[in-house]
Amino acid sequence: MILLVDDRQENIYSLKQLLVLNHFQVDTATSGEEALLKILKNDYTVIILDVQMPDMDGFEVAEAVTGFSKSKDIPIIFLSAVNTDKTFIAKGYDSGAMDYITKPFDPDILLMKVKTFYRLSMQSRELNEIHHTLLQEVEQRKAAQERLNQSVEELRSVLASIPQIAFTLNTAGEIEFVNHFWFLYSGNEDEFPKTAEGEKSVRQLIDLTLTNEQASVYDVTIALKNAETYRHHLLSLTPVKKNDEILKWVGMFTDIHEQKMMNQILEQRVQERTKELQQINHELEVSNHELQQFAYVASHDLKEPLRKIQVFGNLITSKFLADNHDAKDYMQRIMRSSNRMSNLITDVLSYSKLSIENAFKPVDLNVIMEGIMIDMELLIKEKEAIIRWQQLPVIDVLEPQIRQIFQNILSNALKFAKQDIPLILDITHKRVDVLQPDAPEDENGNYVCLSFADNGIGFNEVYKEKIFSIFQRLHSKEEYEGTGIGLAIVKKIIENHKGKVFVESKEGIGTTFHILLPVAQKV
Repeated sequence: MILLVDDRQENIYSLKQLLVLNHFQVDTATSGEEALLKILKNDYTVIILDVQMPDMDGFEVAEAVTGFSKSKDIPIIFLSAVNTDKTFIAKGYDSGAMDYITKPFDPDILLMKVKTFYRLSMQSRELNEIHHTLLQEVEQRKAAQERLNQSVEELRSVLASIPQIAFTLNTAGEIEFVNHFWFLYSGNEDEFPKTAEGEKSVRQLIDLTLTNEQASVYDVTIALKNAETYRHHLLSLTPVKKNDEILKWVGMFTDIHEQKMMNQILEQRVQERTKELQQINHELEVSNHELQQFAYVASHDLKEPLRKIQVFGNLITSKFLADNHDAKDYMQRIMRSSNRMSNLITDVLSYSKLSIENAFKPVDLNVIMEGIMIDMELLIKEKEAIIRWQQLPVIDVLEPQIRQIFQNILSNALKFAKQDIPLILDITHKRVDVLQPDAPEDENGNYVCLSFADNGIGFNEVYKEKIFSIFQRLHSKEEYEGTGIGLAIVKKIIENHKGKVFVESKEGIGTTFHILLPVAQKV
C-alpha cells in the first residue's frame, strides 16, 4: 500500500487517481501528524510526501519515519513545487528520502519511480523476512546443538557410572567414548576386546548391526587384558535416534559369566536327573507289569475257591436245607457275601488294568450305547427304565474302557433309581473348547461334553468328590449292592483319556454326570 501525504486535497486526488489506475492500493493523510499515526498502525511500501505542509513539514515527517524501527526501511519520495533549490533537495536526502521530485513532474516518470521503489520495498521486506527466518533457524540449531551436547554429556556421565563395560560409536562405527571398565579388557580406547577363537570379532558384530540398522544383542566371550582368561558377556548395541535418524550407537558388555557357569551346571544336573528319572520310570514300568500280572493271578486264584463256595453252597441249600429255614438263611448270607467278594475281585482287576497303554482309535459312541442296551436289556425292563440319547459323535477313545464308563454310569443310575417312579436317563452332548461343563457350545471345539442326567434318588453335593474315591460308598451295602469301585474306575478311565468328569446332584431330584473327552487324542 502507498501512503500519500499532502495538505491540499486536489493534489492528493490527482495523485491517488493516477496510482489507482495503475493498480496500486492507496492511503492518504493531510498532515504530518496524521501520517505518523497511520504509519504506526499500518504497513506501507512507499510514502509520497509533500515538503511544504503547516505545523510539521515533510522533512520533519521523514526524519520521524526513518527514526521508527518499524518504518525506517520504507522508501520516501518527496514532491515539492516550491523548495526546488539544491539545498532543499540535499536536505530531503539527508532526512531519509530515497528521491526528490520537483513539480511540475512527468506522471510516467513518477510511476516508474514508484514501481521501482515499490518493488525494492517488497524485495527488502522479503529479504528481511528471510533474514529473520534464518536467524530463528540458526538460534534453533544452536539450541538443538546445545541440547544434543548436553544429552551427550549426560549419556557419557551415565555410561561412566554404570558397572558394565560401556562405549559409544558414531554412525561409521568408530569409537567416540569408553568408560573405565573398558580398559579391563582392552589396552586402549580404539581397540575392541578380543573374542574367543571360533567366535565372530566385536568389530564384525558391530558392522553387522550397523548394516541392519537395528538394535542387537550378542552372546560373546571376551578375554581380560594381558590374559588368556575369557568371560561370558552379553553385547548389546542400541541406536540413539532423532526424528528416525540414527545419531550414534550405545554399546554395552554385561558380564554373565557366573550365570553361564551356573546354567551349565544346572543343565548337567538336569541331564543327570533326567537319566535317573528315566531309569526310575523303567523300573516302575517293570514293577507295574509285575503288579498287573500279580493282580491277574491273585484274582484268578481268589475266584477259584469262591466259585467252589458258591457251587457247593447252592448244592447244600437245594439238597439239605429246604426245610431248615434258619440254616437256609445263614447259607444265603454266605452266598451273598461270596458274590460281593467275586464282584470286588473283578472290579479290582478292572481297575488295575486301566494303566495298561492301548492305542486310541476313532469310535462311534452310538455303537457302544447300542451294545450296552442289549447287554442290560433284562435289567432295564425289570426297572421299567427309559434310556434316551441323541446321535452321539465319533471320537478317539479306547473302546473297552469307554464301554466300561457307559456301563458303570447306567448301572449306577439303575441301582439308585426311585422305588415308585420309573427311571428316566437322558444322554446329551455338545462340543466345547475348554474342559468345563458350562462352557459355551463351539462346533469346532476340541472336546465333547457327554451329560448323563437321571431322575434318581440323588445325593447331597457335599459328597460329590467322595463318590469318585475307591471303596467309598454313600449308602450301606444292605441298602444298595456294589463294591464302591465303579465311579473310581470311571474317573481313572477319563483321566487316561486326558478328560475330566463333573457331577451335579440334588437329593430326591436326580444326578447328572458330565464327562468331557478330547475329540482327537494328540500323539
